[in-house]
Amino acid sequence: MALIEHHTRTELTVDGMTCAGCASRVQEAIGGVDGVLDANVNFATGRVVVQHADGVGERPLRSAIESLGYSVIEATAADDAARTRERELWRRFVVAAVLTVPVMALSMIGALRFDGWEWVVAALATPVIFVAGWTFHRAALLNLRHRTATMDTLVSVGTTAAWTWSAVVLLADVDGHLYFETGAVIITLILLGKYAESRAKRRSGDALRALADLGAPTARLVDGTEVPVEELVPGMRFVVRPGERIATDGMIVEGRSAVDASMITGEPVPVEVGPGDEVIGATLNADGSIVVEATRISTATAAVKASSTESPNASQAASVTTEMAIATGTNTRATRSARRCTSARLPWARSTSSTIWARAVSAPTRVASTTIDPSALRVAPITSSPGPTSTGTGSPVIID
Repeated sequence: MALIEHHTRTELTVDGMTCAGCASRVQEAIGGVDGVLDANVNFATGRVVVQHADGVGERPLRSAIESLGYSVIEATAADDAARTRERELWRRFVVAAVLTVPVMALSMIGALRFDGWEWVVAALATPVIFVAGWTFHRAALLNLRHRTATMDTLVSVGTTAAWTWSAVVLLADVDGHLYFETGAVIITLILLGKYAESRAKRRSGDALRALADLGAPTARLVDGTEVPVEELVPGMRFVVRPGERIATDGMIVEGRSAVDASMITGEPVPVEVGPGDEVIGATLNADGSIVVEATRISTATAAVKASSTESPNASQAASVTTEMAIATGTNTRATRSARRCTSARLPWARSTSSTIWARAVSAPTRVASTTIDPSALRVAPITSSPGPTSTGTGSPVIID
């Protein structure tokens, strides 16, 4: 516990990561710096959040990242860097496509061939493989220096091998097939995929940053002291007044209220909560003053997990989002809403969302469908919403 109380939080923005493997290597490198307690790398946003001892400065963290071949940029320049990279990928793809089309035509359609067509194909394919595809070869060399391999290594080795074999066959005038078109097509199609990925990642990053920024910047302790959310540690108690956002994940110890958790669960109706109920950081306290005991530090809340990739598998965000819908006791329709919301915001996580959905419908203690005696309707709370009625603990009661 002492380590948590005396930690410092540093955020860095990394430019140049091309895949989840890059994010994993950056996280491993930062984790190896003396004094670092925890490091989370978000590939979608390029953001690195590091928890470290007070004596660790920013310089060794930057050095660890730059030693891998990536650069650390200002957070305000991240969006401009992403747009610049997107435009560069598009230009490289267009150049590669223009040169690859005649290469494919001459290699695949015999009627178009003429004397010396092999040399024309070699001349057109070479700049595609080694100029348009230079970033793949550069990344492969950096990976080789660190004794690692990524998708860039695979692309570089495959296209270089195809070009080398074809060049030997052509120059040595031996009997063999030419594979210039293979290397050119691989580079062109992967550039197109990289462009689409960069565009989707930039848009997803904007949405995730907006989600993370919804959290409260400060928390008001029970003694009236107002502290930054970064200074909250598990066990601290803070007050949340009507209309304020909950600073971090915790458990209510005093008071009753209705909490709007739509940003996490997709449930449009605020859920009634009271002592003993868990609440999620960054959600809105609709009415009533409550005292919450923090159960997680600000960088480990459900909202942060939904906007931060702690492992190379980015679909964890969808898992966290939909699990929150189940844990807070939302009903069948609300859980479907959360699933749709998750898939819409994070399209690359739909498979995980479906898995969590299967778990949701199989949990008998969370969702119940039963026939209720009409006499019970006299004591059931009546709401104006057409959806199922929620009890004070958030457990759903669905009336067929």
